[in-house]
Amino acid sequence: MPSKGVHVFTYIAVPGCSIELSVPEQTINVNELNRFWNGTMEVEAFAIDSLFDKRGRFTFKVFRDGNLITEQWIDVNAITGNASGGTMESIANTPSIFHGDDLIVCYGLYEAGRGHDILPNRHQCYITVTPNYSNWIGNVAPPGSDLENRPFTRLVLPSAHDVGMNSMQSSEALLQRVGGAVVGTMIDDNKLLTQIADALSGRAIALIAPNIIFSLAITQKDSLDAMLRIGARYFEFRPAHLHNALVPTGALPDRLYFQHAAIPGMAYDAFLREVITFLREHPTEIVVVQLRWDGVVEDCKRPSDDEKREYLETALREGNGEIVAGNLDDMKRMSIAELRRERKRLIMLDMVDSLSTYTDEGNATLNGDSIVEAFPRVLTPDNQRGKAFVNIQCQATASNIPRAVVISVLEAGVTTSCLLATKGICDSKTLPWCRDNVLRTCELDQLVVMMNDWIDGATADVAVQLSRQRLER
Repeated sequence: MPSKGVHVFTYIAVPGCSIELSVPEQTINVNELNRFWNGTMEVEAFAIDSLFDKRGRFTFKVFRDGNLITEQWIDVNAITGNASGGTMESIANTPSIFHGDDLIVCYGLYEAGRGHDILPNRHQCYITVTPNYSNWIGNVAPPGSDLENRPFTRLVLPSAHDVGMNSMQSSEALLQRVGGAVVGTMIDDNKLLTQIADALSGRAIALIAPNIIFSLAITQKDSLDAMLRIGARYFEFRPAHLHNALVPTGALPDRLYFQHAAIPGMAYDAFLREVITFLREHPTEIVVVQLRWDGVVEDCKRPSDDEKREYLETALREGNGEIVAGNLDDMKRMSIAELRRERKRLIMLDMVDSLSTYTDEGNATLNGDSIVEAFPRVLTPDNQRGKAFVNIQCQATASNIPRAVVISVLEAGVTTSCLLATKGICDSKTLPWCRDNVLRTCELDQLVVMMNDWIDGATADVAVQLSRQRLER
């Protein structure tokens, strides 16, 4: 009989919590702490009573001490493979769940449909249950403790890759004003557009413009405040003005935005304002921001030094002097206590020379194997010497596989991003590697960043535990 698989990835770091997974006639309970568990479940046609409606529900429930925290579900058609309805139909509508002040559930679902060529044939669901890490630096290095006097660079900072691409708000404003034909300007990738154009007319491309942008650029789904509470403490931001051809449209104010090629995301002033607000509300925490312009097209005007200074000073003034911007030298030479004492809890970097594990070839993967294989080759003492910090990039970049992107936007839609297709399988390999090898491969007083798409509790928990271990050495 026909069936459709769901591949589930879980991680639990809160005692007393469990995850119940179910499809018709099958239930699995996961409760082991700090284990990267994964398994497959089948929605079988024979297990569904209806003769004509062969939809079966995939559900996950999170419990704490026997009490239900959340229940999420989607209906899976055992014959067509389609998943629809329920609470997980769109990744944009699956925000992390904050239960009380001490628990966060992060989750997401990639809808595989009937299975498309090189993309996964099974639906992919990831679920993490971890502590609320709003104050994690304060917890691992409490004010007044000996550990607070250790170098800030002992920490391992969780990071949300492409933090500014957490919603379609800016792009949708442009599309509504100008129309979908503008997608070519925003993507600025002739090779990819040519492949899409070979399959569709220009009019059809315009109609699916949101799907194209989502599949290429959207890498986060939570608000910035939520990412910070999940545990993120390092962000790379690429501030630039709108593409020259888009400024006259008036669809968006002409200010600095996070730019992915020429696709605008979060406004830079809003980003700075929210980070400073968080730091004021969490006085033990420290955030590092690096400005970069990798991949930003030339027609998106970069800010001058004066403009960057003006944006930062405006945000700091709104913070009533409670936060002072630190620099690379402060980050490298100061202890956690000194940064707190001098109020330099927002470290601002500008195109500093760091060591990244990312390569276009290695991270262009659908299973994560090439990412893990590259880690030990890159993270050598010689490579780390003289670098500002180490950036371990855990996310795959399936958007660099044109065939995967074309399938994602043509065969499926906005809820089936090829970037999301790799989340669970890659995390199940990259995060255990970091947990088991960062202490051995990364220099003790070299700041380490762990970057990931769809920032989640498992990424944060591994980084926090590594920080704790490095501080205690």
